[in-house]
Amino acid sequence: METRRKKRFIAGAVCPACGKLDNMMLYMEHGVEKVTCVACGDTQVQTPEEVERVTREAEEVIGVFRP
Repeated sequence: METRRKKRFIAGAVCPACGKLDNMMLYMEHGVEKVTCVACGDTQVQTPEEVERVTREAEEVIGVFRP
């Protein structure tokens, strides 16, 4: 029995493989975020480790609070 995935379309997104607009679908599968183009089937995956690494690289510390 297959479980149903909640899918959301990303408005204004362009597929990097085929270049079509508004065909990118975002969903979670086994705790991993995936984006798939419904026109050509191209799939991109972003694991939580990649998300954390990208977030930390762009993070800037303004100050440290010490009570």
